[in-house]
Amino acid sequence: MTTQASIGYGTVFSLESAPGSGSFVRIAEIDDLTPPNEKADVLDATNFDSPDGYKEFIAGMVDPGDLKAAMNFLPGSASETLILAARASRVSYAAKIVFPAGQTWIFQLLVLEYAPAAPADKKMTCTVSGKVSGSIARS
Repeated sequence: MTTQASIGYGTVFSLESAPGSGSFVRIAEIDDLTPPNEKADVLDATNFDSPDGYKEFIAGMVDPGDLKAAMNFLPGSASETLILAARASRVSYAAKIVFPAGQTWIFQLLVLEYAPAAPADKKMTCTVSGKVSGSIARS
């Protein structure tokens, strides 16, 4: 069977222009995106009746994970303005990722970090990261 692998080129990351607005603004010039990585907690359910003295576990609540985006640093751009507003607000904004084949993920994101870098001999870069809150809708 031939592989179905593809590259991330063409992926689009957007943030809601304001919480609850339903209007998304594309974040410009992203060159690396790490989507949320969901992980369930593991809870120890061991008790005096656990068979053969072995521990037993159950799945707990799911942590929806974090998002991290690396991008070109564009001081004063619409993207920077929106990211800084989202971080300063301390409330979640809807975020959307559209992958090259058209799959879409929508989730609530608390923007926690905005870290620009301006080296003397390389392009200026920026990292944006945040915590996903709640479930991720995939379509």
